[in-house]
Parts: sequence; C-alpha cells; structure tokens
Amino acid sequence: MITITNLSFHFGGQQLFKDVDLKFTPGNCYGIIGANGAGKSTFLRLLCGDLEPSTGEVHIPAEERLSVLKQDHYAYEEYTVLDTVIMGNERLYRIMKEKDALYEKEDFTDEDGVRASELEAEFAELDGWEAESEASRLIQGLGLSEDILYATMDTLTEGEKVKVLLAQALFGHPDIILLDEPTNGLDLDAVLWLEDFLADYSGTVLVVSHDRHFLNDVCTNIVDIDYGGIKMYVGNYEFWYESSQMVQRMIKQQNKRAEEKIRELQAFISRFSANKSKARQATSRRNLLEKLSVEEMPASSRRYPFIGFDMDREPGKDILTVKDLSAVEDGEVLFSDLSFMVGKGDKIALVGNDRAITALFKILAEEKAPDAGSIKWGISISRSYFPRDNSEYFDGCRDSIIDWMRQYSTDQTESYLRGFLGRMLFSGDSVFKEVQVLSGGEKVRCMFSRMMLFGSNFLLLDQPTNHLDLESITAVNNGLSDFKGNLIVSSHDYEIVNTVANRIIEISPEGCHDFRGTYEEFVQDKKNKGITNITL
Repeated sequence: MITITNLSFHFGGQQLFKDVDLKFTPGNCYGIIGANGAGKSTFLRLLCGDLEPSTGEVHIPAEERLSVLKQDHYAYEEYTVLDTVIMGNERLYRIMKEKDALYEKEDFTDEDGVRASELEAEFAELDGWEAESEASRLIQGLGLSEDILYATMDTLTEGEKVKVLLAQALFGHPDIILLDEPTNGLDLDAVLWLEDFLADYSGTVLVVSHDRHFLNDVCTNIVDIDYGGIKMYVGNYEFWYESSQMVQRMIKQQNKRAEEKIRELQAFISRFSANKSKARQATSRRNLLEKLSVEEMPASSRRYPFIGFDMDREPGKDILTVKDLSAVEDGEVLFSDLSFMVGKGDKIALVGNDRAITALFKILAEEKAPDAGSIKWGISISRSYFPRDNSEYFDGCRDSIIDWMRQYSTDQTESYLRGFLGRMLFSGDSVFKEVQVLSGGEKVRCMFSRMMLFGSNFLLLDQPTNHLDLESITAVNNGLSDFKGNLIVSSHDYEIVNTVANRIIEISPEGCHDFRGTYEEFVQDKKNKGITNITL
C-alpha cells in the first residue's frame, strides 16, 4: 500500500502538482497518464524515493518491498543475467553473495559458521532456493532462452536487456511494482505474457504507458496528472477517455447556454436602458447579469492536435502492384519473392522485422531500389510518406516552423499557415522556433502537417506514433481511421493497427503472409495454427 498526503512538487520554478492525497492498495493496477511534461515519470520517482517532494509525504509500510523497472540498460554490463534478475530483491542478492563469500573462505571460523547459519535461515525465508527457477520462468515468459541466464549483460542485444530488466522488476514477489513504459521494445508475445502476469499479481502496480491497449487490459484505475493536480478514477483507459470527453462536452454545452443568456441580457440592457418605460426591466436584468457567471473550462495541460487527411482525387482501379520483390541489407536477406496487390479500400498494416518493414517502405516510396522484383503504382495515385527516421528533414535546417511548412504549401500566406499549424498545437511565437531544435514529438507533428498539405490518396506510414503522447496518438488513430483512401502502416501501437487496418501483411525473409481481417483476428488465426511468435 502507498499513502500520499498533501504532496506537491516544484521543478525549475514550475509547479507540476500540489495538494495530492491518494491511496494505492493491493490487488489494483493504476495507469498513470498525462500530457508530455506533466510529471508522470517524476511522480514515480517521488514514490520510490529518488526525489524529495516539495511538501507532503509518501508513506510505504517498512515491511513492504517496492520494485522499480530500471531505465539504464547499461547499468549491469559486468553481471550475469541471473544475477541481474535476482538483484530485483536486493536483500536476497546481498545474502547470496555474503553466503557464497563465507563458504569460499579457507579459514572458516566458528563465528563464520554462526553467521552462515543466520544467512541460510534468511535465504530460505526469502525463497532463495527457488530464485534461479523463478528467474528462469520470468526470462522464458518474456521470450528469452533459459541458456541466457549465465551470459553477461554486455553480450545481450538492446531488446534482450529490456526484457531482463523487466524480469528484474517482477522478481521475488514484490509488494509494490512501479513500471515506466514497460512495453517499449517488447514483442506481442511478451506484452501478452506481462498482461497475464499482472492480472494474477496480488500486489500494487503503478504503470506509465503510451500503449492504450495495454492500459485497457491491465488497469483497474486511471491516475490522471492534469490541471496542476493528480486525480484517480475507477476503470481502464478507454472508460476514462470516454468519460472525460463526455464531461468536457457537458461543460461546453453549459457554457454555451450561459453565454447565450448573457448575450440576450446584454442586448436587452443596451436597447432599453435609455428608455424610461423600460428602465426598471433593464435594471432587474442588469442585476441578474451580475449574478450570472460562465464556468470556465479548467486550464488543462492536455491538448489534442487535429490530424485529418483529405484526398484531392479518388484513386482509380489500379492502385499498387508489388511483384517478386527482394531486399538484402549488409548481407542479410530481409525479404524475398514478396508479392501483393492493393485494392480499393485496403488499409494494410505491416508486421514482422522492423528493418525489413522500413526497407519495404523506402522501396515503395521510391527512395531505394529493390534487389529484385518490381513495384507499379497506378497513374491516379498520389502518395505521402512518413519515414521512421525524419532527421534529414530537420537536421541543420535553420528555418522556423512556419517557413519550413511554407515550402510544402500552395497557400503561402501567414494567416493560412498559422491556422494550419494551430490545429497541430503550434501557436503564437512557437511557429518561429527553428525546426532543428524541436523535440521528437514536435517534429512528428510537423511531418503530419506536411503530409496533410498534399491531399494524397495513398499514405505510407512507418512507425508514425514514435515520440508522441497519448493525446497525439489518439489523434493519429482517429485521422487514419477516418481517411477514405488507401494506406500502408507499421506501428507498435496495438490499437492503431487493430482499429485502422483491414488487412495484415507479415513480412519474413521468405516472402509474406497476407491476411484479410483485423490484427486481433490475425493473432487468433496464428494461435489456432499453433504459432505464438508474433511481432508487432
């Protein structure tokens, strides 16, 4: 259990939140949400003691063990995977090492024997004899081989290190688990395994994640950091989102009715205040007007950009034909004999190896030539491409945002460009920022703005939600769902793939598996065939 009383935190002169009173209890999973910069990761650091609050306190009973998902993937390079996982329970790990050191002594004394006996008792109490088998279960559950346990961390890939650190956070039955973006870098099987683990977990979980599907599946409560405070709501992310949107609509409707009444009263007062026969009525209405106030919308840090794509022309019958396509990179065959056709209404999600998918996008965008095979675009097709790596559009560019956008727009006027950028959350003087200094999320919004200007009827999008917050991801999801043309997309966001695509193409070195249906149906089809290694 975690009890928070009168918590506030200031950073760099900015108040992130204040007067926070919350209680987190066992058996629940709490999803921490908020706009970028709202303080989600800071909040977790306050809970685990890495930061001191400006006021108030965080109370965790002394007998309860708290475990945290570490973010430094290189902190354990000299340790074995087994040791790294067991370090999730620091007390057990210290006992193991002290016990081993005692037994290795050549001059083992009576005092050493007494101490060893004490350590053995503590070791057994902490289920030390099960430590290796538990570590093995966690590692295998996350899709790694048991053989990796005795390898050192510096021999692992980045993706393998991510899984080991997650196993460390889950190891040893902690009472409280704090997870900051635990699904980053995980394949679908590992995510599903983590969801099942948390569903069976009896302790307290707090998780920060941009994965809406994950939040919907694991969370019993949503903790929203906004309005300079932190509030808790019962239900998963989807329930919170729908409820919050309904409340916002209700407030706006109430405001609109109040504003209409004010305008009506003001018009009456203005018209009749000089008329002696109407003076009494005007005075009474002026008194009513003074009592009538419009409830202002709270100043939320959460902002939703508008992302929408209009087609300048309808696509014809011939859209895209891919025939016997092959690509080799650094001597590795990414795919070969890849063939498919795109028909009207097809919205395709690519799944499989990221390098292979990016190579295919570059070929489709005609930025790279295939090693074999051909692609043929229909004469009525106009394309817009969102690359995974957008650095070439921004690095070394001294243009302001508005000038950067101007080069892609047929309407060069500042008023038009400002209006367009305002919908993408660039307003006021922010449009004069140099594009080379923008954050990752700001650059992504610029890239979407660029695409929206083109009026294309075919969209190519390679990981378009990288660097985006939940609000922007939701906007991308809505924009792609509403798009009337064709698209091919790759994304690690389950909801986008599942709700946008009506066709799934899995890329492999041997070619492709072409499935017509949603991603959820695709996964179920694979499971029915006994295939479990699925990568999103």
